[in-house]
Amino acid sequence: MHRSDFRYKGYAGKLLRVNLSAGTWRDEPLANELAEGYIGGAGMAARILYDELKPGIDPLSPENKAIFLTGPVVGTMIPTANRIGLYAKSPLTNSFFHSSAGGHFAPELKFAGYDGIIFEGKAPQPVYLFIDDGHIELRPAAHLWGMDTNRVQLALFEELGSEEIQIAAIGPAGEKLVRFACVICGCRALGRGGLGAVLGSKQLKAVAVRGQGAVEVPDMQRMKLFLDEIFARFNANPATAEILPRYGTPVMVNANNSLGLFGYKNWQDEFYPDAEGLSGDTMRKKIVKRDKSCFACPARCGKFSIVGPGPYEGVRNEGPEYEDIFSLGSMCGHNDIEVVSAAERLCDDLGVDAIETGVAIAFAMECFERGLLNLKDTDGIDLKFGRADLIIPVIEKIAQRDGALGSLLAEGVKRAAEKIGNGSEHFAMHGKGLTYAGHSARGMPGFALGYATGPRGGSHHDGRPTGERTGLVPRETIEGKGEYTARINHLMILTDSMILCHLTENIWGPLDITDLVVRSLNIATGMNVTLDEARTAAERMWNLIRAFSVREGYRREHDRLPPRFMEEPIKSGPSRGMVISRQMLDDMLDQYYEFRGWDKQTGIPTAERLKALGLEDVARDLEKYR
Repeated sequence: MHRSDFRYKGYAGKLLRVNLSAGTWRDEPLANELAEGYIGGAGMAARILYDELKPGIDPLSPENKAIFLTGPVVGTMIPTANRIGLYAKSPLTNSFFHSSAGGHFAPELKFAGYDGIIFEGKAPQPVYLFIDDGHIELRPAAHLWGMDTNRVQLALFEELGSEEIQIAAIGPAGEKLVRFACVICGCRALGRGGLGAVLGSKQLKAVAVRGQGAVEVPDMQRMKLFLDEIFARFNANPATAEILPRYGTPVMVNANNSLGLFGYKNWQDEFYPDAEGLSGDTMRKKIVKRDKSCFACPARCGKFSIVGPGPYEGVRNEGPEYEDIFSLGSMCGHNDIEVVSAAERLCDDLGVDAIETGVAIAFAMECFERGLLNLKDTDGIDLKFGRADLIIPVIEKIAQRDGALGSLLAEGVKRAAEKIGNGSEHFAMHGKGLTYAGHSARGMPGFALGYATGPRGGSHHDGRPTGERTGLVPRETIEGKGEYTARINHLMILTDSMILCHLTENIWGPLDITDLVVRSLNIATGMNVTLDEARTAAERMWNLIRAFSVREGYRREHDRLPPRFMEEPIKSGPSRGMVISRQMLDDMLDQYYEFRGWDKQTGIPTAERLKALGLEDVARDLEKYR
């Protein structure tokens, strides 16, 4: 099929498939049916990987595939339509995983003429891919191997003769197959799920892209009118017009702590009396120098920071973001924003997920204080909560798999707890192998259900805390939370397929797919999708991802929370006493499965529901797993 056979604008109309084992590549036309049924991004990747990966493969083997994808609205001027997605079977969760990042890489890939890149196999030697409009090269990368992500980008700017090129790169952690290694795109991270280790296992050091093209839309005048409307919404909403531009995501420190929902000392509590030292206001006063924006986004939530006089003087950073402040700050029991900034920058340079890294350190701190780890296990480090000075050296050990401690934590919290044993599983704060982000499960039942049922486990982008945190829905009850969570799932997967940023969910949602989301899709592409059809497409994608998990062995018993969240009520603060008991979770699971049409005993989608969603082949495939 030629580009002229593809029906829709917005898309580039083709994918690039790269066989790293053979050192070959080819263009693949994008199928109309794939775009119509799965939109782009996460949905499209789920369909490709479901069809092309055999169940049970090792995520770090050549049999795994890594897919970079954009979405149909990316590269237009629609606000927040700038994200790149990376998709593979995760070495942390052993199931389908999707991670996305803002910045400018995704629009550049579109401008170069591609909707995405599929990498398969393993290069015999380190390589990087260079896309220069229609010119494709796989280039040797032995001279880049061992470099941190910042040095890789600087080296490629010089080698390729331009600083306008957009680069996605792994650091030493990806090379050493740290299970939560990430990929850095400019100053943004494809952070979660260990997808940097997947690229490392393929000896793919970087992807560099330069594009001179444009994204076509069906009717520019219609697009301009729509942009006038949507920018007016951004300007009228306090979150996007005032709060995010001034504070960025660190505004959530005080917002969550004031509700008693801010993780502290490995979630031993959810209220931190000294949280002000980590707040967005403190950060702005101490280190922020200017605001930054991703492509085509007026929110300007990025904060360019420089650390002042002291041990970390001169550290430059885009951030830190709220999740890094939570994981590398309060979870480890300290409130030094300058340490967090330096630690987050080090995570990016070395190529490790800052959330997973901080939570892993907090877990090790609790193990040490409980006597489950000794000085031999920690390579002589007195690993106690509040020791901010230890954060940097432990990050370096993890990223390099250095010593007993680095080797232990590089496997992730789930595997570390299995090795340590002695009850450490009780406070190993992960779901399905992915550590929890900085939003409470105990204080928000619907969000807890999103954590438990989400295919990525600890991701805060399968369910969302916004509805309960802001009072749009009550957080004191479990009633109705099954349908509530499923509808948010559908909003998340649709926007992750288009791909739109969730930080502006007050514009796009936040409780269900809205007409605004659907209109943006139609105006960018020329599709005529109705609101009901968009909701059906989202449900189709969610069920396909669940089917992927089923093939990998996931069932109802895996839709759980860590014992701490189900047995230990919040100790202090405004949410004192809140907990998600096993009975509460089981009741919500019944609600959720019933609304979804999944078998309540197993959590497997029923054949009837799959067929109703146009997934007849998946229904047949799952018969052997029932």
